[in-house]
Amino acid sequence: MAFINYKTRELNAKIVYVGPTGSGKTTNLRVIAERTDKQHIGELVSLERGADRTAYFDFLPMFLGKIRGFRSRLHLYSVPGKVPYESSRRMILKGADAIVFVADSEAARLQDNLESLKQVRGIMSSLGVDLDSVPLIVQLNKRDAEKAVSEEDLKRLLETGDRPVFPAVAMTGAGVFDTVRAASRLVLDNMLKPKPAKA
Repeated sequence: MAFINYKTRELNAKIVYVGPTGSGKTTNLRVIAERTDKQHIGELVSLERGADRTAYFDFLPMFLGKIRGFRSRLHLYSVPGKVPYESSRRMILKGADAIVFVADSEAARLQDNLESLKQVRGIMSSLGVDLDSVPLIVQLNKRDAEKAVSEEDLKRLLETGDRPVFPAVAMTGAGVFDTVRAASRLVLDNMLKPKPAKA
């Protein structure tokens, strides 16, 4: 989806939050919406279906101001974690410039994390995109959980490698802005890096 209009000096990019149901994807966007100066943030749009769970998607526009002479805007999305809504995930993941995987740190959710990551990889593959070619940021949410798995064990199980990883407690805002800043930086650096000269 990344779009640079050199004539109007505008830049638009898409960041998608994924992860198992209840891991804190929507909470991340709500915290960003509530704690960001209103002149830099749009309205959070949520299409939910009962029990405060995302059924289709959440959408939040974020205005970064001028970066390297471009008026920059991020389109933040979160998608449902439940299997029946795979079509929604596929639709929103198409054209993603970066992905934030929100993992649930609770021991009982380990398999859910692995299944969710596998589903995301499968969807991206069906779209003709290797997940490893897209900037991926991992957030280890719910670090305050009584039975939270250690950060090192979660990193190993999720095979994070050299990807940026941030511990978080999204309900309190801890780690939320570290995560979105890292995602923004990766996207913008990728979009604005000089193109190699043609031979």
